[in-house]
Amino acid sequence: MPSLASCVDAAVPPPPCYAFTSWQTSLPAPELNSDSRWSPSHSASLYRINQWGGPYFGVNDNGNVSIYPHGSKTLNHQEIDLFKIVKKASDAKDVGGLGLQLPIIIRLPDVLKHRVESIQSAFDFAIEAQGYSAHYQGVFPVKCNQDRFVVDDIVTFGDKFRFGLEAGSKPELLLAMSCLCNGNAEAFLVCNGFKDAEFISLALVGKKLGFNTVIVLELEEEVDLVIDLSQKLGIRPVIGMRAKLRTKHDGHFGSTSGEKGKFGLTTTQILRVVKKLDQCGMLDCLQLLHFHIGSQIPSTALLADGVGEAAQVYCELVRLGARMGVIDIGGGLGIDYDGSKSPNSDVSVGYTLEEYAAAVVSEIRSACDRKKVKHPVICSESGRAIVSHHSVLVFEAVSASKNSVPQMSSADLSYLFDRLPEDAIIDYRKLSAAAMGGEYEKCLLYSNQLKQKCVEQFKEGSFDIDQLAAVDGLCDLVYKAIGAPDPVRTYHVNLSIFTSIPDFWGIGQLFPIVPIHRLEQKPVVKGILSDITCDSDGKIGKFIGGEENLLLHELEGGGGRSYCLGMFLGGAYEEGLGGIHNLFGGPSVVRVSQSDGPQSFAVTQAVPGPSCADVLRKMQHEPQMMFEKLKLRAAEYVFDEGAHGLDHDTIAKGIASSFHNMPYLVKSSCSLTASDDDNGFYYSDVNNYGTVVDSDAPEDEEWSDCCA
Repeated sequence: MPSLASCVDAAVPPPPCYAFTSWQTSLPAPELNSDSRWSPSHSASLYRINQWGGPYFGVNDNGNVSIYPHGSKTLNHQEIDLFKIVKKASDAKDVGGLGLQLPIIIRLPDVLKHRVESIQSAFDFAIEAQGYSAHYQGVFPVKCNQDRFVVDDIVTFGDKFRFGLEAGSKPELLLAMSCLCNGNAEAFLVCNGFKDAEFISLALVGKKLGFNTVIVLELEEEVDLVIDLSQKLGIRPVIGMRAKLRTKHDGHFGSTSGEKGKFGLTTTQILRVVKKLDQCGMLDCLQLLHFHIGSQIPSTALLADGVGEAAQVYCELVRLGARMGVIDIGGGLGIDYDGSKSPNSDVSVGYTLEEYAAAVVSEIRSACDRKKVKHPVICSESGRAIVSHHSVLVFEAVSASKNSVPQMSSADLSYLFDRLPEDAIIDYRKLSAAAMGGEYEKCLLYSNQLKQKCVEQFKEGSFDIDQLAAVDGLCDLVYKAIGAPDPVRTYHVNLSIFTSIPDFWGIGQLFPIVPIHRLEQKPVVKGILSDITCDSDGKIGKFIGGEENLLLHELEGGGGRSYCLGMFLGGAYEEGLGGIHNLFGGPSVVRVSQSDGPQSFAVTQAVPGPSCADVLRKMQHEPQMMFEKLKLRAAEYVFDEGAHGLDHDTIAKGIASSFHNMPYLVKSSCSLTASDDDNGFYYSDVNNYGTVVDSDAPEDEEWSDCCA
């Protein structure tokens, strides 16, 4: 930085920047720009991709995130470049793309298949190794992801394993029954949750329709409804009960465990239910014991404690005369979100799939062998572990805050010094002396004091905004010259956290977030993420590994180049929990399978995200009626202004276009204006992205004056 001493009036004390050039000569020479040394493997290590992403994600030689659709069995030619998927999905149709708008969810059914097979394989191995005489038969709790194609895939992939579904509400039960029409006849249809007469009747009808339905009692009074309705309908039920165990999961997800948990029957209630069923001649209907310690069980020690307790309850039910055959260990099989493999974290687990299965089988086998009870079928409801990996949310950074150091002339400094209040001049002189003496810490102290006093003067009205900006500029020069760390910058991302990552906002759940490209380059900017909602909570300032910022790359301006980030391991819960805060709907969705083509993938399904009209309908608005009002308004207020003006027809077409487009921002000109600025973000141009069909609109709805 050039010396400012020669351009400052002699009456002004030497500016702090005067000494900085001499300081800089004594500082050690900076390392060479490490881009020349940086490699994709460095990025993989920095973002822990191999830890939380294994065996499904890595970084390829091009610096893009790679997908290994078949886990560790993926061959080299089967690897999929995630950035190429995004490009295929978002490129305009006239250049071979699908014309979808970001943000976008990329579903990977091959990964989903591998997860189902891996869990089954882990239990099969443990059963064989320990000489267990029954089998494992899992179910998927549809609350984790109710998407039709996800549930259908799980039923298909799990058919040979008799893999079933779990439902916790009436619509989920209807969904499960419909999907299981194409499933294995022996697959369980487990009915959990609080139930009324309609829920129980529907479950009983399901049994009549040939489904392997189990009605799990969550409350003691539900047994009366089951007895009464089954007798009226003439359908003998299969009954399970949920035990409220003493074993307590102390983490965030353990609030439903222990004696004061939300769900299940106490030992006293269990005995009363057994007695009531026996008196009605229906004790043989009681065949399943269910329990749930809590999601994200962190260690096999806690798991073994809970399973061991439940196995004792199971054996006691056999002793009491119930015709038991299944123990349902619930969910809890955790995901290592941060790659730490820690047993003391809410975002990690200290075990593998194989260790989890071995602990479960061992505890049940030991308890049953001691009591000489036949080994039961083992069922689990491992939803998070099944679907988390198969879904990637990709979104774009549209801008970033800038930390630019201003240039200050002698006139600027003189003007600033002459207008400083007396107490601020004292701080200025101290700052100058500290700079000349090379006292870095005092420079920071006095510059902060100077800034604070000037801010107070500005609030009182005795300091104008030009002076305040000059003080900010001087302090920025000081920070830069003494090598103070660059402040964390804010990256504005084209996303609604409330819609797409609601668990972060609601419970502070951390997910891996990384750039999906440019990983051959060293990221040098410390950043946090801020979404485009008008809500101060719409930001992400905590990341895996306990970090309060994320290392990112500088944004590249011009040429339509984008900077894409991916949120991983979010396939469970996020879509179902997301709302429409600020009327931002869900992302676009593509379903991608591994293929033997040149790109190693094929897009088998592409669905644009909800349009503005779609989200308005969810709040009881009528987009067609709204459009007609605005069209009439345009006719009343707008007149033909010639070739360079807007007529009411053009405005009506632009408004219609906005109703049909997604609420998110796109790098394009809108239908009413044109811009040569490649960095501007506007609402979608239907000519580039194609007309988006409103998914909720009636089929016969036609909009007059709508853009083609």
